[in-house]
Amino acid sequence: MKNSTGSFIVGLLSGAALGAAIGILFAPDKGEATRDRLTKRAEDMKEDFDDRFDDLKDYVNETLGDMKEKLADVKEKVSDVKEKVQNQEA
Repeated sequence: MKNSTGSFIVGLLSGAALGAAIGILFAPDKGEATRDRLTKRAEDMKEDFDDRFDDLKDYVNETLGDMKEKLADVKEKVSDVKEKVQNQEA
C-alpha cells in the first residue's frame, strides 16, 4: 500500500468521524439521546476500523508470502547458475 493511499484512508476516516460528530452535536436531541448516538456511532466506527485493519493485515501477510515465494525462486535460480559456473570452471 502506498503512503498516499494510507494518508487518504486516514483522512477519509477522520473526516467521516468529524462530520458524524458535528452532525450529532447540532441535532435537536436531548443530551442523553445525543450521548447514546455518539456512543453507538463510535462503536460502529471502531468495528469498521477493526474490519479494515484486519483486511490490511491480511493483505500485508499475503504480499509478504508472495514476496517470500519469489525470493525463494530467485535464490534457487542463483544457486543453479552458481552450480553451473562452478561446473564449467572445473
